[in-house]
Amino acid sequence: MASLSVTIKPRARKIRVEIDAEKFEKLAASFGLFNPEFLASLERSERDYKAGRVKKMSSLRALRK
Repeated sequence: MASLSVTIKPRARKIRVEIDAEKFEKLAASFGLFNPEFLASLERSERDYKAGRVKKMSSLRALRK
């Protein structure tokens, strides 16, 4: 699995996170984020969102209902 170095720079009430793009792409590939099935599921979810078939939740507890 690819390693990823992250730089975190704290500021007043904000945090800035810097990640090397090439290493991030290698890590994403390790997790299968470029898998065709995963990409297809993202496209389906975007279509659902645009069609209004998405519910807003205030908590993950709502998934239990």
